[in-house]
Amino acid sequence: MKRYCLALDLKEDENAIKAYDDYHTKVWPEIKDSLKEAGILDMEIYRTHNRLFMILKVTLDFSFEKKAALDGANPKVREWETLMSQFQKPLHWSKPGEKWLLMERVFKLEPGE
Repeated sequence: MKRYCLALDLKEDENAIKAYDDYHTKVWPEIKDSLKEAGILDMEIYRTHNRLFMILKVTLDFSFEKKAALDGANPKVREWETLMSQFQKPLHWSKPGEKWLLMERVFKLEPGE
């Protein structure tokens, strides 16, 4: 199993942040199915103010390219992504069209240290 951590910001608007949180209390079943189909075993999203942090645990054969292709072919995922985009704000250093950015691990406490 592999793990990835990603970051994204929400627009600095209390109503948008609340709406984003509310949608994530009832994620559409088709979205959950698409995550599993792509090889995502576990996903968590954390928020502090408008900064989001996502942890993905994925199968060994997972790839972001495969997930993007599956998402592009799924009308329900495209609808969800369009809906979520109204609340999201790319990080300042992201490239055009990028939303969630991979984070680099800078420290890990090893067992027994």
